[in-house]
Amino acid sequence: MDNNLKIFLTGGTGSFGNAFVKMTLKKYKPREIIIFSRDEMKQWEMKNKFKNEKRIKFIIGDVRDHVSLSKAMRGSDVVVHAAATKIVPLAEYNPFECIKTNINGAMNVINASIENNIKKVVSLSTDKASNPVNLYGATKLAADKLFIAGNDFNNVKSSIFSIVRYGNVMGSRGSVIPLFIKQSKKKVITITDKDMTRFMISLDEAVKLVWNAFSDMSGGEIYIKKSPSMKVVDIAQSISNESKLKIIGIRPGEKKHEQMISIEDAQFTYEYKDYYKILPSIHNISKDKKRIKNGKLVNKNFSYNSEKNKDWMSPLQLKKWIKNNEEIIGKL
Repeated sequence: MDNNLKIFLTGGTGSFGNAFVKMTLKKYKPREIIIFSRDEMKQWEMKNKFKNEKRIKFIIGDVRDHVSLSKAMRGSDVVVHAAATKIVPLAEYNPFECIKTNINGAMNVINASIENNIKKVVSLSTDKASNPVNLYGATKLAADKLFIAGNDFNNVKSSIFSIVRYGNVMGSRGSVIPLFIKQSKKKVITITDKDMTRFMISLDEAVKLVWNAFSDMSGGEIYIKKSPSMKVVDIAQSISNESKLKIIGIRPGEKKHEQMISIEDAQFTYEYKDYYKILPSIHNISKDKKRIKNGKLVNKNFSYNSEKNKDWMSPLQLKKWIKNNEEIIGKL
C-alpha cells in the first residue's frame, strides 16, 4: 500500500469498510477514498461518523450496475472489492440475488477496473469459498476464479487482481460474539453444534492483510492470514459462565468447521511468517519465483481448517479482547 492513492471501495459501509477507512486514513494518507455502496442509511451514518474528513467521498450505487460502477471508478488508482451478499441462510433462500451480487458483481468490478486502468484490485473472499457446501461459498469461489482469471482478460496488462481470504471477523455486525453477548442478558445462548470451531481474526488484522496484499501482489494470489481457532462453545462460555447453552442444530448451508485452504490447493500453497499464499494453478504460475519469493511450499497433505489448527485462542485471551473492544463490538 502506498501514500497519496485514490482508493475505490465497494461495499465500504460494512464492518471491514469502516475499519479500513479509519486505519488507512491514519497510516497511508490517501488522496481520496470513494465509498461505493447501495445502502443510503449506512452511508448517512458513516458520513456523520467521518464528518470532519474531507478525503472521503460517498457514491450510492450497486456493483450489479456496470455503467454506474465504471463511471464512479474513474480516476481511481486501486480498488478494494468488499461488496457481497454473505449471510449464509439468506443466500440459500434467495439464490438469484446472491448470484447477481457475488458473481455478476465481480465480473462488473473486473471489467470496470480494466476499463479505467486501475493499477491493483484486491477482492475480499471467505473461508466458505474453500470446498463450498453452501451457495454463498459457491458464489465466492466463482468470484475468486474470476478475479484470478481477470489477470488474463486484461490485454494491456494495466490492472492486476488478487484476493484475501479470512473467516468470521471478531465482533463484527452479525457475528457470533455480539450475538452471544445479547443472548447472555437473557441467560440462554444458542449453539448450533457443540463441536463447531471457528477461526478468530480481528478487523485490524483483516485490514492489514489487504495492505499486505497490495504491497506483495503480482496478480492471481490468494492471501490467508494465520489465525487462532476456538470452539464456539468456548466462545459462549468466555462471554457468560452463567448462561444456559441451548443446542439448536446447524443452519441451512452452515459448516461445522471453517476451512481456508483445501488439500487440493496444497500443491499451489506457500507458507510465510504470518500468512499463506495460494498461487493460481493455471499457466504454471504456481512455479513463478516472482510470486513465491521466500515462501516455502506446504506439505502435499496440508489443509488449513479451524478444527485441526495448531494455534488456539484461550477463553482468557478472548475475555481480554472483549474487554478492550467492548465499545465497538457489534457496531462495525
